[in-house]
Amino acid sequence: MEPPAYSRCPLCQATAPWFYSDEKRAYYECCECQMVHVPTAWHLSAAQERAEYDRHENDPQDEGYRRFLSRLATPLLRQLPAASRGLDFGCGPGPALAAMLREAGHEVELHDIYYHPNPAALNQRWDFITATEVVEHLAQPLLVLDQLWACLQPGGWLGLMTKRVRGQDAFKSWHYKSDPTHICYFSERSFAWLATRWNAELQLIGADVVLLRKAQK
Repeated sequence: MEPPAYSRCPLCQATAPWFYSDEKRAYYECCECQMVHVPTAWHLSAAQERAEYDRHENDPQDEGYRRFLSRLATPLLRQLPAASRGLDFGCGPGPALAAMLREAGHEVELHDIYYHPNPAALNQRWDFITATEVVEHLAQPLLVLDQLWACLQPGGWLGLMTKRVRGQDAFKSWHYKSDPTHICYFSERSFAWLATRWNAELQLIGADVVLLRKAQK
């Protein structure tokens, strides 16, 4: 089946022309924010998505996994006042990042729709919110990210970890797109668009870490 020529960006709602297709699905790149997304026709069901997540093995005590998460934890911890309160959103079955932040003296709650459901956490206000390897799974990224942003205290930090798109040639051989639960691929411009929308301070760290700070009132 020939994929449609255009889709609608689920982040900024601008037009997203066809970008690339492989044997499994089609991808579209936004003209405005340069986020690449997979349209809903190729999304997994909730049961299929959960089955994929159940295959992941993320042990909170695994040193290699902790080193991976330290790419976000280390720069975030430099910014946080002592005894801050935070939310680890989409923490998965083994919330290692929350453990690392607690060990550093912070209070951390969890919310994950499959493994640690805690929707009441989204009605509270937090000094920081983390989402590691989460935003690439979101079918409605703007809705979810706006909701998380609204949960931050003035001056609070949103810390994200997700690999960023680096152009069509790199995308074609990119291992990150082979995960069927990955449906949104952010670029530097995508995060700049969010920072403008939120009037936020933006820090791009390495290839896959983003910190956004909410303005003080």
